[in-house]
Amino acid sequence: MTAIALTLGWIAGAVAGTVSGRVETPVREVVTDSRSMAAGDVFVALRGPRFDGHTFAAEALALGAAGVVIEQAWADAHPEAVRDGGVIGVADTLTALQDLAHAVRQAAGTKVVAITGSAGKTTTKESIAALLATRFQVVKNKGNLNNHIGLPLSLLQLTSGPDVAVMELGMNHAGEIGALVRIAEPDIRVWTNVGDAHVGFFASVDAIADAKAEILEGARPGDVLVCAADDARVMARVRGFSGRKVTFGESPAADVRASDVRDLGWDGMRARVDTPAGGFDLATPLLGRGNLANVLAATAVALECGISLEAIEATAATLQPADRRGVVRHLKDAITLIDDSYNSSPSALRLALEVMAGETRAAGRVAVLGEMLELGDHAVGLHRECGRAAAAAGLRLLVTVGGDAARALADAAIAAGMPDASVRHHASSADAAADVSRSLRAGDLVLVKGSRGTRCDVVSDRLLQERG
Repeated sequence: MTAIALTLGWIAGAVAGTVSGRVETPVREVVTDSRSMAAGDVFVALRGPRFDGHTFAAEALALGAAGVVIEQAWADAHPEAVRDGGVIGVADTLTALQDLAHAVRQAAGTKVVAITGSAGKTTTKESIAALLATRFQVVKNKGNLNNHIGLPLSLLQLTSGPDVAVMELGMNHAGEIGALVRIAEPDIRVWTNVGDAHVGFFASVDAIADAKAEILEGARPGDVLVCAADDARVMARVRGFSGRKVTFGESPAADVRASDVRDLGWDGMRARVDTPAGGFDLATPLLGRGNLANVLAATAVALECGISLEAIEATAATLQPADRRGVVRHLKDAITLIDDSYNSSPSALRLALEVMAGETRAAGRVAVLGEMLELGDHAVGLHRECGRAAAAAGLRLLVTVGGDAARALADAAIAAGMPDASVRHHASSADAAADVSRSLRAGDLVLVKGSRGTRCDVVSDRLLQERG
């Protein structure tokens, strides 16, 4: 792989920009937030709905930036703001950032793995990165930088010349995955599943599947697609893929197949995994069948990259969830918290409730469920379905957080048989946290899950503070 020494001239050439200043000026990093900038960085002035990075261009130069990437029209209108320093003028700064990332991706020669799916992208990314790191130098998305701005910033890590980059691709509208694929040009594409996350922006779940299918675009004959054998919507759309397909799942036809699956509750999952390279007994602390599928996808990618079955088996046993994505915390009074407060969708919530229902060691089961956002006209109906699933999970207490949709979840749980006294609704996470804190009993298993907008992390944090 090739390390790239960025200069103002290299960047200007990659983005078809006009450079003023010394073209040989070395560049440390490329940033879009002037607050995180250090001397020697290049600042890209992006425009957003609530800010305009151009207003910080002069400040960036004063702080020692090697240069700024700004719209040429703005530079012409404000010559006094950028006369002291390196300036790369472009027609559009967002396009320039994306073109720069694409140019770095092509020049580095790094193998790129790209992941899409309605749920489990981050866990799959982290699992793939962990398996590949047993043999290769690996970079991955920083945090949740997976959109039209975050992916280019993540790809700029390829200037260090890593062997592999593992990138998740996020979207909530049609056309977005296709744009990210054109920037990343992945060698291995991973499609984990199709679910109901963001269905409020689409006519149906099938429309979501069509948008996710953009991961297939622009494939070369040597590219590989790792896809979910158990997901009918995925499999219906991958038939025309130009490269080679590798499937994973519990289906007998899957190339990487799990059988003899055992749910160990808060201790994770076990399964027999058979692959074209042989089989092994998988044990992972990641919770539930959804995460089992994520590990199977990671196994398929690892095998494609030459990782041994022995290394996969050993590393899978050490995998840990990302922060607030199914993290298990054992608290005082034998209370166990599953902190899954980072985000939620109906399909992901149902899987989490399956884990709750299967855990027999808990004295009682408590679920704190925040409203799931971006569901549009489907919101109330999907929340009601989840309310019925909550009732079937054998909960001692259900606490919902949010607006009318969350209240519909609570009402559906009561209609499905939960006693009125065992179901409570709160408009805010702070009120829910206080209620849950008062209501816990020794030996309870507590699931906290909700969309980020409902701030269910407040509930988890209070429990950790009081009982951690």
